[in-house]
Amino acid sequence: MKIQRRVKKFVVPLNSMSDVAFLLLIFIMLVSLINYRREVKIEYPEAETAKKTSAEKNLEIWVDQQGALYLDGIPASLGAIEEGIIEAYQKAPDTRVHIIADRNTPFEYIHRVLDILQILQYRVVSFVVRDA
Repeated sequence: MKIQRRVKKFVVPLNSMSDVAFLLLIFIMLVSLINYRREVKIEYPEAETAKKTSAEKNLEIWVDQQGALYLDGIPASLGAIEEGIIEAYQKAPDTRVHIIADRNTPFEYIHRVLDILQILQYRVVSFVVRDA
Protein backbone atom coordinates (compact mmCIF):
# COMPACT_ATOMS: atom_id res chain seq x y z
CA MET A 1 0.00 0.00 0.00
CA LYS A 2 1.28 3.34 -0.99
CA ILE A 3 1.20 6.14 1.56
CA GLN A 4 0.66 9.53 0.10
CA ARG A 5 2.14 12.53 1.80
CA ARG A 6 0.10 15.57 2.14
CA VAL A 7 1.88 18.67 1.06
CA LYS A 8 0.82 21.67 3.09
CA LYS A 9 0.74 24.85 1.14
CA PHE A 10 2.02 27.93 2.90
CA VAL A 11 -0.15 30.91 2.06
CA VAL A 12 0.89 34.47 2.91
CA PRO A 13 -2.14 36.56 3.78
CA LEU A 14 -2.02 39.56 1.47
CA ASN A 15 -4.95 41.35 3.08
CA SER A 16 -2.80 42.97 5.77
CA MET A 17 0.16 43.85 3.51
CA SER A 18 -1.36 47.16 2.52
CA ASP A 19 -1.85 48.04 6.21
CA VAL A 20 1.77 47.26 6.97
CA ALA A 21 2.97 49.31 4.01
CA PHE A 22 0.79 52.24 5.08
CA LEU A 23 2.10 52.15 8.67
CA LEU A 24 5.66 51.93 7.40
CA LEU A 25 5.09 54.96 5.18
CA ILE A 26 3.70 56.96 8.12
CA PHE A 27 6.67 55.99 10.30
CA ILE A 28 9.21 57.06 7.67
CA MET A 29 7.42 60.38 7.13
CA LEU A 30 7.37 61.15 10.87
CA VAL A 31 11.02 60.28 11.38
CA SER A 32 12.10 62.43 8.45
CA LEU A 33 10.27 65.48 9.87
CA ILE A 34 12.22 65.53 13.13
CA ASN A 35 14.46 68.59 13.39
CA TYR A 36 17.90 67.51 14.60
CA ARG A 37 19.34 71.03 14.84
CA ARG A 38 20.63 71.83 18.30
CA GLU A 39 20.69 75.40 19.54
CA VAL A 40 22.34 77.13 22.45
CA LYS A 41 20.17 79.71 24.19
CA ILE A 42 21.81 83.09 23.74
CA GLU A 43 20.74 86.70 23.38
CA TYR A 44 21.53 87.71 19.80
CA PRO A 45 23.26 91.02 19.08
CA GLU A 46 21.46 93.42 16.76
CA ALA A 47 22.70 94.78 13.44
CA GLU A 48 21.58 97.61 11.19
CA THR A 49 22.06 95.59 8.02
CA ALA A 50 22.02 91.83 7.62
CA LYS A 51 22.38 89.39 4.76
CA LYS A 52 20.53 86.09 4.73
CA THR A 53 22.44 82.94 3.83
CA SER A 54 21.29 79.43 3.04
CA ALA A 55 21.02 77.17 6.08
CA GLU A 56 22.03 74.01 4.24
CA LYS A 57 25.79 74.49 3.97
CA ASN A 58 26.54 76.07 7.32
CA LEU A 59 28.87 75.09 10.12
CA GLU A 60 27.66 76.81 13.29
CA ILE A 61 30.05 77.74 16.07
CA TRP A 62 28.27 78.99 19.19
CA VAL A 63 30.02 81.01 21.93
CA ASP A 64 28.17 81.72 25.17
CA GLN A 65 28.88 84.37 27.81
CA GLN A 66 31.27 82.15 29.78
CA GLY A 67 33.31 81.31 26.68
CA ALA A 68 31.99 77.76 26.24
CA LEU A 69 32.20 76.67 22.62
CA TYR A 70 29.66 74.57 20.72
CA LEU A 71 30.01 73.06 17.27
CA ASP A 72 26.55 72.68 15.70
CA GLY A 73 25.02 72.73 19.18
CA ILE A 74 27.37 70.12 20.69
CA PRO A 75 29.91 71.24 23.34
CA ALA A 76 33.41 71.26 21.83
CA SER A 77 36.97 72.32 22.56
CA LEU A 78 39.10 74.57 20.35
CA GLY A 79 40.80 71.50 18.88
CA ALA A 80 37.46 69.88 18.06
CA ILE A 81 36.29 73.09 16.38
CA GLU A 82 39.46 73.20 14.28
CA GLU A 83 38.93 69.57 13.23
CA GLY A 84 35.26 70.29 12.46
CA ILE A 85 36.19 73.23 10.22
CA ILE A 86 38.79 71.16 8.36
CA GLU A 87 36.35 68.28 7.90
CA ALA A 88 33.57 70.58 6.69
CA TYR A 89 35.97 72.23 4.21
CA GLN A 90 37.10 68.87 2.86
CA LYS A 91 33.49 67.76 2.31
CA ALA A 92 32.34 71.03 0.73
CA PRO A 93 34.78 73.93 0.20
CA ASP A 94 31.93 76.46 -0.01
CA THR A 95 30.71 75.69 3.52
CA ARG A 96 29.98 78.93 5.38
CA VAL A 97 31.08 79.16 9.02
CA HIS A 98 28.56 80.98 11.20
CA ILE A 99 29.83 82.42 14.45
CA ILE A 100 26.91 82.84 16.81
CA ALA A 101 27.70 84.59 20.07
CA ASP A 102 25.68 86.08 22.89
CA ARG A 103 25.54 89.88 22.84
CA ASN A 104 27.27 89.97 26.26
CA THR A 105 30.09 87.58 25.33
CA PRO A 106 33.51 89.17 25.80
CA PHE A 107 35.34 89.51 22.50
CA GLU A 108 38.35 87.54 23.75
CA TYR A 109 36.26 84.34 23.55
CA ILE A 110 35.19 85.10 19.98
CA HIS A 111 38.76 86.03 19.09
CA ARG A 112 39.94 82.48 19.91
CA VAL A 113 37.63 81.15 17.19
CA LEU A 114 38.73 83.87 14.78
CA ASP A 115 42.38 82.91 15.38
CA ILE A 116 41.63 79.33 14.30
CA LEU A 117 39.86 80.58 11.17
CA GLN A 118 42.77 82.91 10.40
CA ILE A 119 45.34 80.13 10.80
CA LEU A 120 43.30 77.89 8.50
CA GLN A 121 42.86 80.85 6.11
CA TYR A 122 39.12 80.26 6.07
CA ARG A 123 37.38 83.14 4.34
CA VAL A 124 33.68 82.23 4.22
CA VAL A 125 32.66 83.43 7.69
CA SER A 126 29.51 85.14 8.95
CA PHE A 127 28.54 86.63 12.28
CA VAL A 128 24.92 85.80 13.05
CA VAL A 129 22.79 88.59 14.50
CA ARG A 130 19.11 89.19 15.17
CA ASP A 131 17.11 91.26 12.68
CA ALA A 132 16.74 94.84 13.88
